[in-house]
Amino acid sequence: MKLTLGVVDAFTSKPFSGNPAAVCLLEKEISPELMQQIAMEMNLSETAFVQKTNQVGHYNLRWFTPTLEIDLCGHATLASSRWMLYKGWATESDSIHFHTRSGELIVRSTDSKLEMNFPLIPTYEDQHPFYPNSLFGKKIVKAARLNKNWIFQLENEDAVRSLVPDFMEIAKHSEEGFIITAEGEKYDIVSRFFGPNVGVPEDPVTGFAHCALMDFWYQELGKMKLHAFQASRRGGELWLEKHDDRVLLQGEAIVVYQAEMKLEL
Repeated sequence: MKLTLGVVDAFTSKPFSGNPAAVCLLEKEISPELMQQIAMEMNLSETAFVQKTNQVGHYNLRWFTPTLEIDLCGHATLASSRWMLYKGWATESDSIHFHTRSGELIVRSTDSKLEMNFPLIPTYEDQHPFYPNSLFGKKIVKAARLNKNWIFQLENEDAVRSLVPDFMEIAKHSEEGFIITAEGEKYDIVSRFFGPNVGVPEDPVTGFAHCALMDFWYQELGKMKLHAFQASRRGGELWLEKHDDRVLLQGEAIVVYQAEMKLEL
């Protein structure tokens, strides 16, 4: 069996920045076990698998980290869309409908960006039982919980950028991971995401986290639109817009390389 995979840097217009994802366009079905093995071999934060359905413009989409299948992934959805456009599976005028474990996700082209229609993730103000006041030496202004993760608002952008995480402690005190955030200087908000329990110690740019950050910061600032930056070493830029219980995430993506995988099964 031969499979062609593309590697796409998402939430950036520059190679070697943003968040890289591998994308495999499947002409025929393969097992989830094989998908997981391929994701482990690619060893990126996510590998996406896209397969056509019987309905034109509709596709099944699954995401795997090197260790497990996940429910929602923004950057790998963005990467999948860019790779589909690159390979001729879709055109700029198409709306791409992905069917996923998180329901239907719709992606469309808008100028130089791609726009993803994702579910807004509700957040609930709370106090973390182990980190009530500070996180690795940084003051917590506000904390909130969401499904499998926590958000910690820190005092300012510098606190977010300079925080040194202890991944073993994060793994011990979270189901998936921690999102840290603050109001930005150049951007409306900045953030970082640590997910050691899903095989991603620090994710370069995290789409699903911004589905929660949109809700968190809407409660804090009342803004329906946010210009966001994820302040990882690679860095990535997003534009967010709240629509009731949905959030539109806009970003750029660039194809970096493609590879052929030959499997003797």
